[in-house]
Amino acid sequence: MAVSPLSSPKLEQAFDAAADLAAQVRLDFPILQRQINGQPLIYFDNAATSQKPLAVLQAMDHYYRHSNANVHRGVHTLGNEATEAYEGAREKIARFVHAPSPQELIYTRNASEAINLVAYSWGMSTLERGDEIILSVMEHHSNLIPWQFVAQKTGACLKFIRITAEGELDLEHYRSLLGNRTRLVAVTHVSNMLGSINPVQEVIALAHHYGAKVLLDACQSVPHMPVDVQALDCDWLAFSGHKMCGPTGIGVLYGKRELLRAMPPFLGGGEMIAEVDWDHATYADIPHKFEAGTPAIAQAVGLGAAVDYLSQIGLERVHAHEQKLTARLLEGIQRLPGITVYGPKDPARRAGLVSFAVEGIHPHDLSTLLDEQGIAIRAGHHCTQPLHRHLQVQSTARASVYLYNTLAEVDRFLEVLAEAVAFFREALG
Repeated sequence: MAVSPLSSPKLEQAFDAAADLAAQVRLDFPILQRQINGQPLIYFDNAATSQKPLAVLQAMDHYYRHSNANVHRGVHTLGNEATEAYEGAREKIARFVHAPSPQELIYTRNASEAINLVAYSWGMSTLERGDEIILSVMEHHSNLIPWQFVAQKTGACLKFIRITAEGELDLEHYRSLLGNRTRLVAVTHVSNMLGSINPVQEVIALAHHYGAKVLLDACQSVPHMPVDVQALDCDWLAFSGHKMCGPTGIGVLYGKRELLRAMPPFLGGGEMIAEVDWDHATYADIPHKFEAGTPAIAQAVGLGAAVDYLSQIGLERVHAHEQKLTARLLEGIQRLPGITVYGPKDPARRAGLVSFAVEGIHPHDLSTLLDEQGIAIRAGHHCTQPLHRHLQVQSTARASVYLYNTLAEVDRFLEVLAEAVAFFREALG
């Protein structure tokens, strides 16, 4: 299954189990013991990056202390241990997203590089003038700029799916964009600004009907809810380690085996070759064809530990917990005067983040005042400038939750937010 509907018995059970989730896991995250400006840290910037549990920190430390060596090349003990840890993490990640084979998972530096890999390897070598790439107006810059590059180089054209008044994909408009020249649909699974959980299974099926390939930006879904690449039938899927309790510096590209094998290498160098002569080379099989040079070994080990950690908790449980928090956030924010909330109003149709704007108050000023009370939120355009322009707002504030956040933290945030709004209202007269 891809994402469980709110009404499923399994998710209802997860709601019950989610009640004490944060209380069980908070001590696993050392940074949550910090105080900021004399106040307990409330970290509501999880859509930008998540905090790291001890299990991840210890796994990376153990690798560096006990098994530090390069992978694949050596036959000594340390080299074998490093290779086993590195490739073992790939196997864990494959199971996590239900990929048929670990070969279909490419390590990258981040999700941006994963999308660029597809753009430069498949896009530049496959697309021609007049071919059509369909994106949506809610895309993160990481799933927009690479396709702008491809369109400029190949003559392909970009089309954009509109959104509804509720901030969800307009499927009727999407259907109208599809045609015989559609070659790629690249959309986000969950909007990092609107919080919308997009109906990607339907998006994918419609694209495949026209013979188009589909790439999903899953940065805001894989860390928070069950994702099954086989059930979705996507052609590629990209996500980042640092948003799912793992380290920075590593991302993952899933791709169907036959597609990856047909794609030319993205980068050249060591590790990605089979045979090399002075004027030509043959390349290694996937995944190593796309992993030139010494990889991010410790980061892969850390991501494998993060996958173990999240798997033990269960993504159904994480999703249910976040929906409870989001329901409280939405209800509380919408009670305050002069605030516009973006995205679906029903928490069952959105992920654990809420973007909003307060009339007459710049999000940066609001974020600064919240920080004085130990509360970390995001302020700006969240790498979605075209979406903000479409919504006719320059920037927004964003509160985003994760498995270690509590209802008490939500209530404290709402209390401080109300005080901040009142303070600015008074100051502005």
